[in-house]
Amino acid sequence: MIKKTSPSDNDFDIPAKNCCRMVILGSTKVGKTAIVSRFLNGRFDEEQYTPTIEDFHRKLYSIKGDVYQLDILDTSGNHPFPAMRRLSILTGDVFILVFSLDNRDSFQEVQRLKQQIVETKSCLKNKTKEKIDVPLVICGNKGDREFYREVQNEEIEQLVAGDDQCAYFEISAKRNTNVDQMFQTLFTMAKLPNEMSPDLHRKVSVQYCDMLRSKSLKYKNKKNNGDAYGVVAPLARRPSVHSDLMYIKEKAIGGQGKDKERCTIN
Repeated sequence: MIKKTSPSDNDFDIPAKNCCRMVILGSTKVGKTAIVSRFLNGRFDEEQYTPTIEDFHRKLYSIKGDVYQLDILDTSGNHPFPAMRRLSILTGDVFILVFSLDNRDSFQEVQRLKQQIVETKSCLKNKTKEKIDVPLVICGNKGDREFYREVQNEEIEQLVAGDDQCAYFEISAKRNTNVDQMFQTLFTMAKLPNEMSPDLHRKVSVQYCDMLRSKSLKYKNKKNNGDAYGVVAPLARRPSVHSDLMYIKEKAIGGQGKDKERCTIN
């Protein structure tokens, strides 16, 4: 009988290099939460729109004997607290910037966000004296509304031109078009396993968390094993602001954090 447990930092020994925080930014009503829902659950919710304040999710993976942790921060499109947005950028490892193809204002907001990420990360880079690459994907969502399109391909190409760490995908969260390909590209840029993408691993429920752990232990020394499992942590909580600030402080004073365990539930 499999014991029912919730994933916690006590269940998995996760090295910090296998931990990643994905931050999703964009205006309101562009489909950020719909993309997250596709990624985590493979569903598209057509119920009445509810504005996101800030949602935090966590997914754990066992891939070829190694355990990975992906934290997902689905941010507010209103950004009423600029300091919190800056904190999200500083602690983010990979980014998805979302605009709606039928809304020019949302595309202009993505242009501003991309610049803000570059400036904010550059500020941290100047303090740490290290090269900081920021894997980033820009998503033109609502490709199913082509008739109402307000943003042209030429404008998008100009935004991503010359940036090796920035890719563009035209997607439809509603029709699930190009969503998985977008995540695969983002993980490749971040040097993370492609199996973290929704279509490339077996999804298991939290009841099978012990199995996820045992698979990792069993195949720890088998490099060619192709098994990949993923489970959404149902009780994950966003790390506290204090924890995020301490992490940034460690980076700023030269503690790279690579050898520090930061895959914890606070």
